[in-house]
Amino acid sequence: MDRWLIAGLGNPGPEYAGNRHNAGFMVLDELAARAGGRFKAHKSRAEVCETRAAVLAKPLTYMNLSGGPVKALCDFYKIGPERLIVVHDELDVPYGALRAKLGGGDNGHNGLKSITKVLGTRDYLRVRFGIGRPPGRMDPASFVLRDFATMERKDLPFLVDRAADVVESLMTRGLEATQNDFHRADLHISGPPR
Repeated sequence: MDRWLIAGLGNPGPEYAGNRHNAGFMVLDELAARAGGRFKAHKSRAEVCETRAAVLAKPLTYMNLSGGPVKALCDFYKIGPERLIVVHDELDVPYGALRAKLGGGDNGHNGLKSITKVLGTRDYLRVRFGIGRPPGRMDPASFVLRDFATMERKDLPFLVDRAADVVESLMTRGLEATQNDFHRADLHISGPPR
């Protein structure tokens, strides 16, 4: 069976661990926990956890250089872009919403920009973890490097769990079925999906 490469985007180091920009790392930690696996250092400049169905990866470069480790892992494991899923934070999706898509632009996301440039294609799956737009006139670059707000943290474990479900659904059921199930089931901050 061909394995998948699941790359969760974030910045390495404890000072970034709770940042909105690290939503991808949070989801990968959940997937590794479900598989009973552990992340180990890999020569590709990533931490990797191998499961039966997938290689889970957290690039250890900073966000804007994520493409190098992702390409190195694709080459090392002989996995093409059609079996790559990138999990990342998304400003243009409201907090509490998750979106799965294939291809498209990078919406100014430096991690996606780097991966697309290095792979030479936009045609890979993405799980977009909604973080919403910054309040007022706050610079988006500052917003993504802040920790989730207190109110958001209350729902964060549930969202991370659902994002891991989206990844598993993409691997087993494909894009269309995943979109049909999860795009209707946004978390409305007052409670779980209806």
